[in-house]
Order: sequence, then C-alpha cells, then structure tokens
Amino acid sequence: MAVVVVRPEPGHGATIAALHAAGLEAMSLPLFAARAVAWTAPEAETFDALLFTSAQGVRLAGSALDPVRHKPVIAVGPATAAAAREAGLTVVLTGTQDAASVVAEAQARGYGRLLHLAGRDRVETGAMTRIVYSADPVAVEVSAIHALAGQIVLLHSARAAGRLAELVDQAGLSRAAVALVAISAKTAAAAGAGWRTVAIATAPRDDAMVAAARALTGAAATGISGA
Repeated sequence: MAVVVVRPEPGHGATIAALHAAGLEAMSLPLFAARAVAWTAPEAETFDALLFTSAQGVRLAGSALDPVRHKPVIAVGPATAAAAREAGLTVVLTGTQDAASVVAEAQARGYGRLLHLAGRDRVETGAMTRIVYSADPVAVEVSAIHALAGQIVLLHSARAAGRLAELVDQAGLSRAAVALVAISAKTAAAAGAGWRTVAIATAPRDDAMVAAARALTGAAATGISGA
C-alpha cells in the first residue's frame, strides 16, 4: 500500500521525503502546479504585520516582498513559519490551528492590521490581501487515477479534496477503493462521502498527516478497516 501525495511543489517533495523517512512507500500525483503572480506591496505604514497562511506564499512572494520584508510575520503553522525564517523574515507568532485562530491571536497581541500574502484560492481572513501565487490544475491521466485503488491519498487542502473526488468519479473508479488522510475536517468534508476510510490529522501539519497515514497502513496490515 502506497501513500499518494497530490499537493504541488515545493511542499510535494517535502511530503514525499517525510513519508520515506517514516518507512512508507510514496507515490507522486500532483494535481496542481504553483506559479508566482505579479503583485505590488502596499505602503509599509498601512499594516502592522505580514500574514502567511501557506509556505507557498512565502516562497513565491518574490522580490515584490523586499520593501516590506522588515515587517513582523504571523504564520499559520510551523511549516509556514520555517519557510518564513528561511527567507530571512522575522516570525513573531506561529499558529497551531487554522487561519482564523492565528488572526484572532495576532489581533489580541496588537497586530490589528495584517497584510495577507496569499494564493488565488485561499481562506478569507478579513485582512488586507495581495495575491502572490496561483495553483493551477494539471492534466491527470485516467490510468493514474485508477492506480489509486488500494492506496492512501493525502489531502492538504479542500481544493485538492474536491478535485480528487471529481477525477475519481470521472474515471469511474469506486471511491470505496481509496483511503484518505485529510489535514482538517473541512478538507475531509470537501472530499464528500463514500471513501474506504477517511482519517483526519490530529493537527494541521505534515508530520501529523504522515502519522495518520502510517496508522492506516498498520491497520490494513492487521486487517482492520476504518469507518
């Protein structure tokens, strides 16, 4: 049984590496490809901190970030915070749940005006927003979808969940042949019903998703089925 990674690069490669480190077989099937989008930063005095809800936003913000890179950073989670630090940014707050909770905490700490550097398909945060990247669908062969039978698919976003469901249905593959690990309950809901089993990571982090996938492979090895 393999664990299938459908998220785009650069997170795609990081998840493949994490699966291998956990002793799991990994399959690559990216559903989207990320690309930078031209943008212009607002005047630095118009906001208190930068908000990143994905590591992708950090990596693809590009040179347009330079005029405001001195601003403190609010990161949705540890992976995003790590990417920000690698980019030379100063992280002052790292969330542990979701975008809404980290925004609320930032505001409680006095960062009332946030600049959200986001993807075109994003979680609305109520902050001033600039689109810095887009994740566009890539073509997927029907044979690649049929190869998902008996495998576990990791879903890092609601958008990926919806697209996977659409592709599986279009290919005529039974959802009952595929197990899922979702990064959140919202992502699991976006995939719809009928899958062999759906596990939700205990935290919205890659390591928690890998742990959930490892638990599913162990359950399969012992003949235990999920609900």
